[in-house]
Amino acid sequence: MTAAVAPAVSIPSVRAFLRRRRSLLLGTAGIVVLLAAWQICGVTGIVNRSISSTPWDIAQAEGHVFGTGEIWTPLRLTGVEFGLGLGIAIVAGIPIGILLGRLRWLDEMAQPIINVLNAVPYVMFLPIIIFWFGIGNTSRVLLVVWAGILPLVINTIAGVRHLDRDFVRVATAFCAGRVFFMRAVALPAALPFILTGVRLALARALVGAIVAELFLASGGLGYFVQTATANFDMTQAMAGIVIMAVVALILTRAVGYLERRLTHWSGSRAGG
Repeated sequence: MTAAVAPAVSIPSVRAFLRRRRSLLLGTAGIVVLLAAWQICGVTGIVNRSISSTPWDIAQAEGHVFGTGEIWTPLRLTGVEFGLGLGIAIVAGIPIGILLGRLRWLDEMAQPIINVLNAVPYVMFLPIIIFWFGIGNTSRVLLVVWAGILPLVINTIAGVRHLDRDFVRVATAFCAGRVFFMRAVALPAALPFILTGVRLALARALVGAIVAELFLASGGLGYFVQTATANFDMTQAMAGIVIMAVVALILTRAVGYLERRLTHWSGSRAGG
């Protein structure tokens, strides 16, 4: 008997795989090139390793902070502040956006306030937040909410404003009440815009959490990086920054996955 020969992988199937994973592969290649160039510059002395560190040194520092467990407490503190602030922003921002999108007079009242809060960096209001709420956890969570809620409200308003007129006509023909219309028609139709707003809110809320820890906290990832920088331990500081970047990347891709799963019917993504 002759041994069965495993079928070779066809070239068209490889090409199809590469087309499906083009974005991921090119993104990974870009990161690899950047890290390789960074490592070469550090090893050859083009840049000062004591200031810039190197990817290999940072990888060793990551192994140390996770191995000793010293990073878990800062990571947990940041996660609690970020999760609580983002949750409040989502729970409050989506209904506010739907109301402002449907009630023109209310939107006209709120637009000047939204424009001012969106244009002025929220860090500028930090002294007022400290004066009103102190330097405790409430101020840090409030800064996260402030950072995350505005893009969510703005995108939700845009989604409600772009409702298909046929949806409105059908709901009117069946005498749908205002609450039912917002829950069963406006919210699902605006979902692509809302999820784009969630993705933007997620990134800004994470920045808000780190900024709050830089100024107001005695713990968390922001404080961890600040302490390492003050001690001129740039490898440790970069290790903390890499952890922030990885967390942001994972969360952003998770929301992107939800966008693809829940809004595939929309035909195109909403802009942010």
